[in-house]
Amino acid sequence: MTHQARKRFGQNFLQDHGVIDNILAHCQPSPGQHWIEIGPGLGALTKPLLATGVKLDIIELDRDLIKHLQNQFAGHANLSIHQADALRFDFTQLAETNEKLKIIGNLPYNISTPLMFHLLENIHCIEDMHFMLQKEVVERICADAGNKKYGRLSVMMQNYCHSEWLFDVPPESFHPIPQVMSAIVKLSPYAHPKVGAEDMPGFQNLVTQAFSQRRKTIRNSLKNLVSEAQMLALNIDPTQRAETLSLEQFARLSIQANPTNH
Repeated sequence: MTHQARKRFGQNFLQDHGVIDNILAHCQPSPGQHWIEIGPGLGALTKPLLATGVKLDIIELDRDLIKHLQNQFAGHANLSIHQADALRFDFTQLAETNEKLKIIGNLPYNISTPLMFHLLENIHCIEDMHFMLQKEVVERICADAGNKKYGRLSVMMQNYCHSEWLFDVPPESFHPIPQVMSAIVKLSPYAHPKVGAEDMPGFQNLVTQAFSQRRKTIRNSLKNLVSEAQMLALNIDPTQRAETLSLEQFARLSIQANPTNH
């Protein structure tokens, strides 16, 4: 099939078999596991995944690609195809009772961050996630406090998942060739948040507010949620900027801002 990659879907199709083999070597799929592939594209990862004997659900928005995938993989009893927007998809509906899903995908750059936040909302039914992302996004996920790349994505992903930067993927591994470097990251959800913050919406709201104006001190960016006096009582310097706060400090601020939810 000749499929013209669509810019509005952020399509860059993986075609490097060495990279595909490397991804699978890290993922180690095996029969009996339940995998979800987001954005399978032309099926470059779908085909070798199916060959391992896993149960596979694939989620694709592009109707033309759905037809291609249905034709290519007709007769595979271990495959279910969903024409859907992953940003609005309820992943919990695919998990059997007490089952944990393994998620994989070459995520379109334009939706990668909101999609990862959406997956955090479904995190209780996820065992791990392997994603191809823009390298800059992986740098942000893995950044430490004090690093200029440290931000909302770093805090949220690191508090709820163990993050592992696996390897980089050069632009020429794709068609069409993107203008950026890519990287593979593994995200493994913790049984409980790293530093408390069981109230995910409240925690996310506070972290979002803190980073909404990065140049401001938290005294100013969080003034509607936590007073300066409360910050001092928590032993947190109100003149700090969000990018210097640790996960533990964000958790303490969140509990102060949302006491009834903890």
